[in-house]
Amino acid sequence: MKITSVSISGIKLPLIRPFIVSYTTYYDMPTIIVKIETDTGLVGYGEATPDEHVTGETWESTYAVLHKKLAPAVLGADPFQIERIHEQMNAAIYGAPSAKAAIDIACYDLMGKASGQPVYNLLGGKYHDSLDVPFVISILAPDEMARQAAEAVEAGYKTIKVKVGTNAALDVERIRAVRQAIGKDVLMRVDANQGWKSRATSMFVLKQVEDCQMDWIEQPVLADDITALAEIRRQTHIPVMVDEGVHGDREMREVIVKQAADKLNIKLMKCGGLYPALKLVAQAEMAGIECMVGSMVESAVATAAGAHLSTAKRNIIANEMVGPLMFSRDVARMDYRNSQLHLDEKPGLGLEVDETVIHELAAMADQVHL
Repeated sequence: MKITSVSISGIKLPLIRPFIVSYTTYYDMPTIIVKIETDTGLVGYGEATPDEHVTGETWESTYAVLHKKLAPAVLGADPFQIERIHEQMNAAIYGAPSAKAAIDIACYDLMGKASGQPVYNLLGGKYHDSLDVPFVISILAPDEMARQAAEAVEAGYKTIKVKVGTNAALDVERIRAVRQAIGKDVLMRVDANQGWKSRATSMFVLKQVEDCQMDWIEQPVLADDITALAEIRRQTHIPVMVDEGVHGDREMREVIVKQAADKLNIKLMKCGGLYPALKLVAQAEMAGIECMVGSMVESAVATAAGAHLSTAKRNIIANEMVGPLMFSRDVARMDYRNSQLHLDEKPGLGLEVDETVIHELAAMADQVHL
């Protein structure tokens, strides 16, 4: 099986409500859908959802990298030769992880379809029968966040994820308000998205919310400050998760050496796809660090890829495969039931991608066909 063409479509997915994190507000989600065709007639889909605040890539730059560098680099390649494909992509351009993730995901979709297997069987087989997904709350006034959390619990969600990081004193109120609204038995996870920046500010907040039974605090300090993350871990009993601070092997090694985190948030867009993510899972497990698979708020395509990874690995104890729940339109459907996501045994990613929706949502008029 050989790759014969790569098509790239830039689209914007409409959000049901604005998504607010510490560094920006999203009113829609720019993403890029990649379609790879082969000489066997099989078609695979991948996705790149870049974030300039996290990976250093913009939507426009990622489109250009896929068009000018990565698509030409993989033409003629066998999708099963995934290590060689990553080597070719790395030779073509340094970094650009979300662009590489799009090619990687499409190759796994093709591998699954060619072998008649769901992607999770290519990653180790089904370990988790279904995936509990959290309800994610944007940064808002404390009472509004509490209201949304209470409604989510009433709707059946077992886990609430709270976004904070704009104002330390107000964040204390946000965390306390949500915990009071959901009661003591619902899991609560807090994500500062680097917003507290320093160890001192982070500890100011954490000392005041130690009794709020947080599952973990995620990325309280700037991504590059692994030393500060390690200091926070030593000074609080709240488990510490690293997210933006780990893209690949280099940062993972530093986190392990400095014993800087209890948990790791793996995102396919940060590390470059499923193949590099498998390496991170193995390294984390070796170091006694539990993993979560996170999301850049992706369409069903990248969400499905993350779900297959989450399903296959014992050491992945949580996920945030919530993107499709946040869009009013998507390129494919996924099987959400209450607060759980289910994968069936269909080959590849298991999706029926709607090309009509892709064309309708296309925000770049000239689609590239190589």
